[in-house]
Amino acid sequence: MVAAGPCASLQRFTPERGAATISDHDNYGGGGEAAADLPWAERAHPGQLEPEGDHATWLILAGRGFGKTRAGAEWVADKVRSGGKQRIALVAATVEEARAVMVEGDSGLLAVAADLIHKFHSSRGEIHFHNGSVAKLFSANSPEKLRGFQHHHAWCDELAKWKKGTETWDNLQFGLRLGADPRVCITTTPAAGSLLEHLLSSRFTVVTRGTTFDNPHLSKRFLERVLELYGETHKGRVELYGEMPVPAGSLWTPELIAASRTEEPLPDFDGVAIGVDPPAGDGVCGIVACGRDAAGRFHVIADHSLGETTPAGWSSRVAAAARSYDDRLQDGRSALVVAEGNQGGAMVRDVLHNQPGSKLKVDLVHAHVGKSARAEPIAMLFEAGRVQFHGRFPDLERELCGLIAGGGYEGPGTSPDRADAMVWALTSLSKKMTLTGPLLRRL
Repeated sequence: MVAAGPCASLQRFTPERGAATISDHDNYGGGGEAAADLPWAERAHPGQLEPEGDHATWLILAGRGFGKTRAGAEWVADKVRSGGKQRIALVAATVEEARAVMVEGDSGLLAVAADLIHKFHSSRGEIHFHNGSVAKLFSANSPEKLRGFQHHHAWCDELAKWKKGTETWDNLQFGLRLGADPRVCITTTPAAGSLLEHLLSSRFTVVTRGTTFDNPHLSKRFLERVLELYGETHKGRVELYGEMPVPAGSLWTPELIAASRTEEPLPDFDGVAIGVDPPAGDGVCGIVACGRDAAGRFHVIADHSLGETTPAGWSSRVAAAARSYDDRLQDGRSALVVAEGNQGGAMVRDVLHNQPGSKLKVDLVHAHVGKSARAEPIAMLFEAGRVQFHGRFPDLERELCGLIAGGGYEGPGTSPDRADAMVWALTSLSKKMTLTGPLLRRL
């Protein structure tokens, strides 16, 4: 399954939540002793094999017991077997965890790649392989220790719990400069955090998602117990199903977004608004296109947001987005640009009007309440079934799930730029019509 949006690819091996029954997993042991003699590629379940394609990072984001550690150890072994002297970084939350899980654990390198290993120097935190390759242990508590080291590849375990995650990741990236195709394998259970959110949205990342129930080697008794205790809880969604946690009180939930998604073709519109949340500095400029059809339904069409650019750069993107929907509008109408004016005020309108050949209609709006307060009426439209998502917009969707009822933001980054742009666009479209039918919030 390939996801639209920034991610290079999305491999999903998760059954639908309602279909994950214990009876689906009666053949535990993977074929017994006979299966143990098979090559790893023939006895691994699909989520434990690196997807093909051009990517720099393979992120395995899955529930407990999925087989992430085994997949990471086998991945390292495969890199060693590929030939040449490889230098590989093994990074965990602490050096102790790296040694106990990645090296000495039941599914660690000493168990998986014993035939390849010459010696494990525990005091130095190094594994020396027969072919001259070396794997070195690092701690995310000491990111500065990655400075000065060069690597061909890296295996990062439980990245979501790293206390100095961004600094560790940055130092690791600067050292991944050996060979023609440096790669990283990340094995982690999800947790809220800006680094994981960044990796999920990167075009250099391929993501494998999975659940506890995808591992055919786990005991039926264990699965029955954890399913009964945690199956429908928030903890179960994260620890068993590998879902990214959603803060309590979120205006949007993954279920609400999924229910709003459609595969129907885009209709003709009687109104299109391009919501713009200009960056305060060199951050992301939120640019989201929304439409309203003749029946009064609203549509989230596209996320055109742009990061780290100049006013000329983002205004050019806004102008191009607005012009692209002219053929979708009835009666020769054109799209309206709805831009937040708090950051720069009149400058926003001037920059947009100064686009070459511009005939943009710009409505400059001002924020008098917080982002979450502005978003609440739009969330009600979603709950009433009045808004449809045309496609998948990972960055936008994660920001929406970070908006908290009553105020506050607990999503990726410091500000929900994309979400705010969508709210401005839908607010403008909804004000230009008489809403019919009750809008009720769930309690």
